[in-house]
Amino acid sequence: MGDVIVAGAKGEKVEDTRWGRHVATADERAVPQVVFTDPEIASVGLTAAAAAAAGLRTRVVDYDLGAVAGASLHADGYKGHARMVVDEDRKVVVGFTVAGPDVAELLHAATIAIVGEVPLDRLRLAVPAYPTVSEVWLRLLETYGR
Repeated sequence: MGDVIVAGAKGEKVEDTRWGRHVATADERAVPQVVFTDPEIASVGLTAAAAAAAGLRTRVVDYDLGAVAGASLHADGYKGHARMVVDEDRKVVVGFTVAGPDVAELLHAATIAIVGEVPLDRLRLAVPAYPTVSEVWLRLLETYGR
């Protein structure tokens, strides 16, 4: 809000379009949240229910975190779950939720994908380090399909 007042006082244009400098778009669409429990629960963006309520045509993709190679390096018997919510019309991720040991570290990549509205075809090119738990991104995209 202070930026808007300063811009007005200086006679500068107020950038109030979506994702403009003077709006709080990220505050409503891409606020990362972590519950530091055991296991951790982390999310950013819309849940499937919230996306549906917003009128988006979505597809939900789930993946077992324990199935990625990096999980076995992280801990024996690693258990976790990841969910990606995709806006089918724009082919972008609009939500991500994950539960498992130390999953909060996965949240920033999801936040960037959502805030940047990175198309899935481009997101596929962001190859995660192997073997790490972040490999789940590749697995989610493979599960989604081309």
